[in-house]
Amino acid sequence: MLVPLRRSVTGTCGSKAGALGALLRAGLPVPDGFVVPFAAYLDAVRDLDLGRLTGEPDDAARRVIEAGPAPLIDALARALGRLGDPPVAVRSSAAKEDTAQASAAGQHDSFLAVHGADEVARAVRACWASLFSPRAIAYRAASGHEPSGDLLMAVIVQRHVDAEISGVMFTPAHPGEATRIEASWGLGPSIVEGRVTPDAYHVAGDGSVTRTVADKRQRLDRRLDRRLDRRGTRLVVRDVPAAARTRPVIDDTTARRLAELGKRVSDALGGPQDVEWAIEDGRTWILQARPITAAPPPPILPYGAPGEATLTGVPGSHGTVTGAARIVRGYGDFARVRPGDILVCPFTDPAWTPLLRIAGGVVTETGGVLSHAAIVAREHGIPAVLGVPDATSRLRDDTVITVDGTTGTVTTADA
Repeated sequence: MLVPLRRSVTGTCGSKAGALGALLRAGLPVPDGFVVPFAAYLDAVRDLDLGRLTGEPDDAARRVIEAGPAPLIDALARALGRLGDPPVAVRSSAAKEDTAQASAAGQHDSFLAVHGADEVARAVRACWASLFSPRAIAYRAASGHEPSGDLLMAVIVQRHVDAEISGVMFTPAHPGEATRIEASWGLGPSIVEGRVTPDAYHVAGDGSVTRTVADKRQRLDRRLDRRLDRRGTRLVVRDVPAAARTRPVIDDTTARRLAELGKRVSDALGGPQDVEWAIEDGRTWILQARPITAAPPPPILPYGAPGEATLTGVPGSHGTVTGAARIVRGYGDFARVRPGDILVCPFTDPAWTPLLRIAGGVVTETGGVLSHAAIVAREHGIPAVLGVPDATSRLRDDTVITVDGTTGTVTTADA
């Protein structure tokens, strides 16, 4: 029942897996693997009343699915054995994920450095169950996608890449436009989840490169200390050494090579793409590619000098909004957010999607314009300014602020 990743197509394996299959067939560097297709999901949930569960804004459906019997253990063990039984990445590939209409960026679960058939089966079930997470339900509701018979989940299982450098790039929609690249140290979740402000690169059509180097303070890696973790499946957040924090992650030559690779991806998939990539031992891998659903604002380089009552950051999502600042540092602050409030937070991860249904705007201390939260903000038409240093301490609850997501400025009422 498992499908080799090279043979995966959208109709049976979802858009994410279908795109990776197309890239492999086109000869692009994608880590090998296989897909647990829609049919396996339907077989696993055939006795569940999913019509009842899809309307519940809690974890009821997740508990039902995750408590079910482990599926396909023997098939998973054989497929993993053919790969050499390495640590793998287990990624969602839902029917309505990574489409031209909606990205569902970060709304379903994915797992890195998973090892062994039992653990992979557990991760597969968790991916299935994430169809019914509060953030996925909120995203579908905000996007106008009501639950229906095509609420399906396939799951990608592919070799884990121990990236020294990871990033995202948006390939140009028209000839002559620039390729936008964001890059940081370590594994990709730090960038896509907005937990680090990455370096930004713009590769013009003539090959010239413009860069903005960020202060990259943390990185995510797979722990390889076999005395503590024999299989190397633990992920750890580490401080970046001071000398490397403000050092460019990639040079101009690498940026141009990435732009060329992005063009090959766009040509293979028939349009501009949001591409996640990683570099391991000098080799570049494509981990994901999906259509760009909402273009970010153009970069403003260099950023304007802040005034006493003006904060500046990265333009993340078009538009201007005025409202009360609401400092949100974690889930415990969610209940304090009122409709129209402007979220001011260290970062936003996909679990915060329900807040984006009521927020008037978003201001973050870290994160890049190509992160999942920025993509979702653009899809929902919410102005966002990212990477504003110390925003949660420089602003106060209930202060009236104006967020201009096109110019990357946050202005208080007394400006």
